[in-house]
Amino acid sequence: MKFNPRVSSSRRKNRKAHFTAPSSVRRVLMSSPLSSELRSKYNVRSVPVRKDDEVQVVRGTFKGREGKVIQVYRKKWVIHVERITREKVNGSTVNVGVNPSKCVITKLRLDKDRKSLLDRKAKGRAAADKDKGTKFTTDDIMQNGIVCLVHNSDVKAYCRLAGKTC
Repeated sequence: MKFNPRVSSSRRKNRKAHFTAPSSVRRVLMSSPLSSELRSKYNVRSVPVRKDDEVQVVRGTFKGREGKVIQVYRKKWVIHVERITREKVNGSTVNVGVNPSKCVITKLRLDKDRKSLLDRKAKGRAAADKDKGTKFTTDDIMQNGIVCLVHNSDVKAYCRLAGKTC
């Protein structure tokens, strides 16, 4: 359900916003998930892909291929990876575009700005993990007698605090 009045649920408005997005917005939308090793190391799930990152294709025709990103083609929503090419009829080779969501980043090109981005995202994720599932503290439960019931028919949680539904 939509709660923000400034955001549209309309399919056509969302498609228009997506396909006419400026390059700065496309950068964020063209993110790739990190490999499991990098995810555990940095505590970040995904980052915008950039030139000189090393990726592995995990979906599609080129599944299993690895290589360095040689170009992030924001206008066409694709990335070009080393050794993922095809030959044209006239004999020349061209890079084949791969959707960044179908890739996993296996090695990051780190610089000062990228490190600060990873630190910022990890800090936000740590704060979210800390707050997760702590609507009521154990002291609240002991003092106020909060009881949580689960309604089986539509699996909704109802909390009763001193006779009131919250």
